Amino acid sequence: MVAALLADLFESHRAHLLSVAYRLTGSVVDAEDAVQESWLRLATARQSEIEDMRAWLTTVVSRICLDRLRSASARRESYVGQWLPEPIVTARRHSGAPDPLEAVVRKQDCRLAALVVLESLTPPQRVAFVLHDGFAVPFEEIADILDISVEAARQLATRARKAAARCPEPVSETEHAAAVQKLLEALYSGDLEQVVAALHPDAVFIADSGGTTRTALNTVAGAEKLARLGIGLLRKYDVNLTDPSGVETEFVDVNGQLGLLLHERAPRNGIPGSPTRVLAFTVTDGAVSGAYDLVNPAKLKGIRVPH
Repeated sequence: MVAALLADLFESHRAHLLSVAYRLTGSVVDAEDAVQESWLRLATARQSEIEDMRAWLTTVVSRICLDRLRSASARRESYVGQWLPEPIVTARRHSGAPDPLEAVVRKQDCRLAALVVLESLTPPQRVAFVLHDGFAVPFEEIADILDISVEAARQLATRARKAAARCPEPVSETEHAAAVQKLLEALYSGDLEQVVAALHPDAVFIADSGGTTRTALNTVAGAEKLARLGIGLLRKYDVNLTDPSGVETEFVDVNGQLGLLLHERAPRNGIPGSPTRVLAFTVTDGAVSGAYDLVNPAKLKGIRVPH
């Protein structure tokens, strides 16, 4: 009976813990593993010594995530190409009870653009900023997690806050979808001027394949460069982005915003094959300012779209 009650109590905090872990790590796998590990630690802890279950679990998950962040930083040194956070991909029309992570990404601070900015922070900066600004964890507790002084924790959060200010202001789902649709229609037309007009002047294209397939290794910046790249790729792979059939290409939500899921395609009729990939977008001032090509299979564990 006690074990069942403890499990129910833990489940009541699962969505919160997943939210903390996903924002801290930018990884679906690491977030789910960290939450599961926190349950194992709770099950063997002395319950009489836990005054606030939510705070205790948040601290445990944060420490686990800090270790994983440091490990990820080491992995990046040998990573091929650009490093992007793992997306959470869900169907446009939700049915039944939502997946816990699906509920997490409905929050603005879990949008892909926000997570991309977090990737530029050091592990301690990220922990201090996310816990304090995102979840109102006191600096005293953050200092204990990071094993530093309270003032040092404040300084980490301040520096992280300045970096986070670079993230574009989130737009409504309607504005985001309209800008993405405009870009896709322009790309399908093949008209360079239309595509440039649908892009923000400072637009960037970032691809993450981890060396698993051919894609841009470096960030591509500038509307015209992106336009030429996009038109060239559509022609090469013969993809129609404006009328997804649900077989090879479909509209999905990527971290709560309109994106595309391109299923694996075999070569045919002289057209190259392509692995499964997710395309996500950021919108600024009514135009697409960021396009993200996520194709590393190790980072596509967050696809929650039924087949």
